[in-house]
Amino acid sequence: MLSDVLQDLLEEGLPLLLEHLVLVLSSILIASAIAIPLGIAVAGNARWRGLAIGIANIGQTIPSLALFGFLIPIPYIGGIGQHTAIVALVVYALLPILRSTVTGILGVDPAVRDSAVAMGMTNRQILRKVELPLAAPVILSGLRIATVTTIGTATIAAAIGAGGLGVFIFRGIASVDKVQILAGAIPAALLALGADGLLGWIERRCVSV
Repeated sequence: MLSDVLQDLLEEGLPLLLEHLVLVLSSILIASAIAIPLGIAVAGNARWRGLAIGIANIGQTIPSLALFGFLIPIPYIGGIGQHTAIVALVVYALLPILRSTVTGILGVDPAVRDSAVAMGMTNRQILRKVELPLAAPVILSGLRIATVTTIGTATIAAAIGAGGLGVFIFRGIASVDKVQILAGAIPAALLALGADGLLGWIERRCVSV
């Protein structure tokens, strides 16, 4: 009966949803830990800035399923499972976070920097108390884009045994079962909308402060 099928999907869906959240949160945290400091470091140097964004952009050009496949045979970071999926998702999340960080730092009014220097602030103090607070809304916009994109891309991770909501989608495609496909697609879409709304609210709060 349909009710039994829905009950089974609901019972299996919660663990898969949690796996999906682990994939997304781990990837975004790692990508942020790499891209934000890197963006800050290269923002003032046009050559290094172009190189960093160019390298991050290369990762975006690789089709997602192909990237998952390329990583499998690589020692230490490859194989089957969540760790390989997280590496691939980090690659995709880097560019929007890196680019928004660079844009945010470069968007700070030079007059504001000059005023901070005139007040006797060190470069580290200027970064912490002036540049980062002013750049925060722009950085958050990149983080928002990266998070929403990662939630969708993470469904493909099921193809390499990483779990997540993509398990339902791939299973539904294999069995031509619309219920299974929707069981994976709808929660992923709702998760993306929720994350977009939450980060958008935080972004607006940063602007209004």
